[in-house]
Amino acid sequence: MWLWQPWALLTGWFLIDDRYYWAAGMLAIAIVAYVLRPAERPPRLGLDHIDPAGSAAFLDTVAGVTGATFTPGNAVTILNNGDEFFPAMLEAIRGARDSVCIEQYIFWEGQTAEQFCEALAERARAGVPVKLLLDSVGSATIGERAYESLTSAGCEVAWYTPIHWYTIGRFNNRTHRKTLVVDGTIGFTGGAGIADHWRGNATPPDQWRDMMFRIEGPAVAILLSGFAQNWLRTTEEIIQGAEYFPAVAPAGSLAMQVLHSSPDAGASSARLMYYLAIVAARRRIDIVNPYFVPDETAIETLIEAVARGVQVRVLVSGLHNDNWLARQNSRRLYGVLMKGGVKLFEYDLSMLHQKVMLVDGCWSTVGTSNFDNRSFAHNEETTLCVCDTGFAAALTAVIDEDLASSQPVAPEAWRHRGWLARVQEQVASLLKEQV
Repeated sequence: MWLWQPWALLTGWFLIDDRYYWAAGMLAIAIVAYVLRPAERPPRLGLDHIDPAGSAAFLDTVAGVTGATFTPGNAVTILNNGDEFFPAMLEAIRGARDSVCIEQYIFWEGQTAEQFCEALAERARAGVPVKLLLDSVGSATIGERAYESLTSAGCEVAWYTPIHWYTIGRFNNRTHRKTLVVDGTIGFTGGAGIADHWRGNATPPDQWRDMMFRIEGPAVAILLSGFAQNWLRTTEEIIQGAEYFPAVAPAGSLAMQVLHSSPDAGASSARLMYYLAIVAARRRIDIVNPYFVPDETAIETLIEAVARGVQVRVLVSGLHNDNWLARQNSRRLYGVLMKGGVKLFEYDLSMLHQKVMLVDGCWSTVGTSNFDNRSFAHNEETTLCVCDTGFAAALTAVIDEDLASSQPVAPEAWRHRGWLARVQEQVASLLKEQV
């Protein structure tokens, strides 16, 4: 249905037959299908269970397949909810001396945006280079006041893939990254954008549950490289010099892999890493993701992991979910996953939005990427990977706390869901490639 070539052929057929209205309709469908086409497909072969997660062979494979090496000497701080990560991010910005770089999917008008704009504008007026790369769709509601406060102070604001007729082939490619790098030495990434619904501690339903990660050490330069590549693509400017890429001394003991996945690469490094980690699991897999819509390959690998004795737990956002399409496509797959032994949980206190995967108590994956086709095949994403039992234990404690506040999905209740729920799932499945 979503291949553009058949619709293009039908356009030609109706033109030959002098049925111009039909030809126009077919051409419109062909254009939409062309714009929405995924840039890459999931792998089908080579997902054999060989080397265990955390082993040297596994780490070498992940580095080789994704093209991203592990950088030693880093420290990572887990920041839970807006009450923790927004003050930390603002403190870093206010202390900037050399540069501030932000790549952001969501920068929405509101109190939080005003605080960030004030901090960024003050640094720009003080002579610090401040660059913001905002997604032209996700940040379209930044507001005239916020935008003017930034540009009038000297901040450089660029828009990633603006909607023009000549960008038709890239309409569906968005930057979903949430990157903040200050002075080339302190970096932040995770699930949160800059908007008011991330404020607070996720106590009332209107406060989103999320995590950000503060990074110090040599890996910050790798984090900034993703921004640098997209800034170059958007503005044709190369960022360079010690104010952006200083010599950074080791700040901790963690070796970290930073993946910048992009549909332009032809294969999602985030998707490949997720699949390799799943097939390498020996004991346990924990996945926390708001929009969990695995493709057929991912479903097969998860069920095969259960069959070989791995405990698989998946925590998703429940009643409080901002994406109807993702919610319905996720629930549609509950049956096959539960039949295969995957344990599913729904977080109903508020909108759960963090993106985490843990494997065997040693392998941790965090970042911006959702477990769905949109993140794997359409979006620019950033994913951090750490192989360390201490870091994994800290994340496990957070996940266990969230699981304690969640409801397990009961197979019997899912089988007896109403006809309206089933119809919504089937309608949503028509657009599963766009989730």
